[in-house]
Amino acid sequence: MLRSTDEIIADLKAGKCSTFTGGVHPPDEKSLSNTTDIQTLPLPDKIVLPLRQHIGTEGNVCVAEGDYVKKGQALTKSTHPFAVPVHASTSGTVVQIGPHVVAHPSGLSEACIVIEADGQDEWTTLTPLAHFRSLPQQTVVEAICDAGISGMGGAGFPTHIKTGNSKTIDFLIINGVECEPYITSDDRLMQEHAWQIRQGIDVLHHLISPKAVVIAIEDNKPDAIKAMQIACQDKPEYLVVAVETKYPAGGEKQLIQMLTQREVPRHGLPADIGILMFNVGTCFAVASAIYEGKPLIERVVTVTGRAVRQPGNYWARLGTPVGHLLVHADYQVKKQPTPQVVMGGPMMGFTLSSMAVPIVKISNCLLVPAKGEVNFSEQERACIRCGACADACPASLLPQQLFWHAKAKELDKAQSYNLFDCIECGACAYVCPSEIPLVHYYRQAKAEIRLEKEEKSRAEKAKERFEARNARLIREKQEREERHQKAKEAREAALATKQQSAPAADSSPAKDKVAAALARAKAKKAAQVHSNQSTAPDNDADKKAQVAAAIARAKAKKEAAQASDSQENSADDERKAKVAAAVARAKAKKEAAQANDSQENSADDERKAKVAAAVARAKAKKEAAQLNEDSVDAEPDTHSQKIKPSTDTSSVQVHNAESLSAEKANGHAPANVDKEKRKRIAAAVAKAKAKQAAKRNNSEAE
Repeated sequence: MLRSTDEIIADLKAGKCSTFTGGVHPPDEKSLSNTTDIQTLPLPDKIVLPLRQHIGTEGNVCVAEGDYVKKGQALTKSTHPFAVPVHASTSGTVVQIGPHVVAHPSGLSEACIVIEADGQDEWTTLTPLAHFRSLPQQTVVEAICDAGISGMGGAGFPTHIKTGNSKTIDFLIINGVECEPYITSDDRLMQEHAWQIRQGIDVLHHLISPKAVVIAIEDNKPDAIKAMQIACQDKPEYLVVAVETKYPAGGEKQLIQMLTQREVPRHGLPADIGILMFNVGTCFAVASAIYEGKPLIERVVTVTGRAVRQPGNYWARLGTPVGHLLVHADYQVKKQPTPQVVMGGPMMGFTLSSMAVPIVKISNCLLVPAKGEVNFSEQERACIRCGACADACPASLLPQQLFWHAKAKELDKAQSYNLFDCIECGACAYVCPSEIPLVHYYRQAKAEIRLEKEEKSRAEKAKERFEARNARLIREKQEREERHQKAKEAREAALATKQQSAPAADSSPAKDKVAAALARAKAKKAAQVHSNQSTAPDNDADKKAQVAAAIARAKAKKEAAQASDSQENSADDERKAKVAAAVARAKAKKEAAQANDSQENSADDERKAKVAAAVARAKAKKEAAQLNEDSVDAEPDTHSQKIKPSTDTSSVQVHNAESLSAEKANGHAPANVDKEKRKRIAAAVAKAKAKQAAKRNNSEAE
């Protein structure tokens, strides 16, 4: 059960504060830098401003390379609630927008804006809100957001998100503890600018309206406590409370527990238990934004360590390279075995990879230790399970188990041991006798878990988009079908209504004409279909006849080619080839005629008769030639002398053949034949040849 607000306020006024479990007491070493006033650095040649210097998303760049910007001009803008703008910390020209090494343990590069200073340091137009009490609360919150203010003592949570909170707040806690060794920037700021911090508290009090304001300062800072008491003496509801010097008393959860005995839920925020907390540096920035209209462009940075000759606190412009601060603090690199600069304190800081790293909104210290000053041993040894880390843990965790699971990449088991409750204070590593860098393992495991969650979240969002798209397509299809169905029903209803409302019009002369025209068109179409069906067999027969003729012609060509290839020089072979070609042509014509139409049979018979006559004439011609040769060489007998000349060539040829065959059969040659008979026979043969040649020419012509 939470303690009542009145009880807590009464205990605080009486100077009663609780404590928290765990914690360590390292040597503070604050005297190196808290004895001198805050100094102002000269303007660097170049300013490097990372686009993201806080928890949340970065804004969109609203300038381009080559643009001239003035001091205090916004370089980014965004409508995202967790985005705050980045402002130019001096006037000059934008020379580069791109990746640059930033203040991060990984040493990786991020998007930055590089400005080449012109030395004029000219301000842009400023709009202060001195009478903020008479303005709407939202206007003041927007002014804080536009000034680019985020938490300057921890992770850099956007201030306007806290001030715009709608929950009931009991306590507004101003954190001035600054518990980590070596760091004194908040101490010097409270000593020198207590009144302006008080003005920032007034603005926050107006926006949040808490029941009480508690300004907590560690009891090893008496000058700061006195300065804040003087600044707040006219505000009895502002309580300046000194807390125990114990590390990490400046942690948000630890300080809340010390002041109010309330515990922040594991997955909750201080606002869930009625508490909001701001750093003193954040209050200073709020006062500058509201009363002067200045955006957050500079902060106090502690440069300390025995490797610098002039340790102290400096007003550093945001974007100032670390090397620029070290030059003015007189960095003695010979006092270190290897060059080493730590951003932050010895407990929670990290070693920088480059001197070009710029100062950002959460950069509160640069530690440059000499040899043997701070133990940053990298000689990790095996865990001896002494349990000292568990005793020192202010969050009551089990650092041993977290270390084993983080090192073995057993992330689920590490989460089961409440890995994200670790505030990375470094108390466990400080007391570890094996010098194991426990915090580094925890940070790496957290980063891997966050990466897995981001990938899973992206996959789930992609799945949701895919399912939403499918649902949309199905819905659109159903809507189309419904529209089509409705249109169809409407058409049918309109048609039915029209038919019912105009029965007489259906029998009008115009409609009769239309019906008659439709009937004629249907009859014509039916006749065409019937005609096509009746002529289909004839067309098929014609097509078959044409195909058969084409096949016959192809065969004739093939046979003619074969005959021509085997031609010989003799006349007999030529006659045989011609006869074969004539026969093939006759066959082709016959087949084509038979396939085409049965009426062409008579023409085929005539052609056959002509072919047969040609063949007979060819045979007769051959026999007559043979007979002529025999009659020239042989002498005719007495029977042949009685034969009278006749114009009938065939009878002469037959008679001569018979005479010759008879004489040959009797076994003796013909007797003496006179010259006249020979002449008559030769003339008859010549006439027969002439007649045969004439007939052959006629047949070839046909």
